[in-house]
Amino acid sequence: MGKLRVSLAIILSVGLLAGCSQKEPSQKTGAESASVQESSMNKKVDQIQSEKAPLTGVATENSDQRVIAVVVNNHPKARPQSGLHKADIVYEMLVEGKITRLLAIYQSDYPEVIGPVRSARDYFIELNAGFNGIFVAHGYSPSAQAILNSGAVDHLNGMQYDGTLFERDSSRKAPHNSYITTDSIKKGATNNGYELKQSPESFIFDKEKRDSKEDTSVKLSYSDMYQLSYRYNDGVYKRFVNDELMKDRETIDPIALENVLIVEANHRIIDDYGRRAIDLESGGNAVLLQEGVKTEIKWKNENGRITAVKDGSSVPLIPGQTWVNIVPDINMVTSNQ
Repeated sequence: MGKLRVSLAIILSVGLLAGCSQKEPSQKTGAESASVQESSMNKKVDQIQSEKAPLTGVATENSDQRVIAVVVNNHPKARPQSGLHKADIVYEMLVEGKITRLLAIYQSDYPEVIGPVRSARDYFIELNAGFNGIFVAHGYSPSAQAILNSGAVDHLNGMQYDGTLFERDSSRKAPHNSYITTDSIKKGATNNGYELKQSPESFIFDKEKRDSKEDTSVKLSYSDMYQLSYRYNDGVYKRFVNDELMKDRETIDPIALENVLIVEANHRIIDDYGRRAIDLESGGNAVLLQEGVKTEIKWKNENGRITAVKDGSSVPLIPGQTWVNIVPDINMVTSNQ
């Protein structure tokens, strides 16, 4: 009976409170209501402005988007590419011969179209794992195919979706003409049951971007036929390939970077086709370009990500976009003032 009385008392109390609420509704004037709505909107705007993209440290409305990682062709016949100007991070690595290929990491801002999309290698999948992204490629090496077919990675591949999710550009010849839109990536992800809202762990950033009066230009030579340079101007590094400014195919926007990290990693040939294994675990020598200054540092693998370190501590990134070149020999990097 004691418990029943307590229960009845609670019910009666709730009923009385509800009755009071019904008898004395709050009366707000139109001006007060508008003021409340404006305050709510201002709070929402402040919240959006205070949210930083985890991979760029820049204010964004898309801080909870999942990473999309796309293998992008970098053959001369594939340039200029589409969508690289929107990438939070781009990794550039050798594939067969002296040709590099790119892994573009998108989180804060998805471009409309990305490409040309090219085939996967193990080390691209390995880099994607550090962000738990949806991995997008067109084709694969035998070992990369085995990894993807194992189900360990959420992925979309042009070998299964050529002509549906992936589209061919008639103005270019295969294998330099496969493109995909972000709408198609989202459609494919939804059809496969992949999560699209999954914010990655954030990098460490400096509190604010600072302009520098330095103007160091750095050159990187992958081969006699493929010369890169990063030229600092107006607070960003512009990327040049064989002295030609790298721009987006559709928008003509240049690649503009706040951070350039060049890391030395062991490369070895693993088959007659010339495919490589690249050691992304052991760490080693590196060069970091920030605010016009070139700094010799180290790098390490931290939770699957290549991280710049100096004196044993992680080096913060400048808020903005980052390009990472992975090279077999750090002496490939030279400076010009």
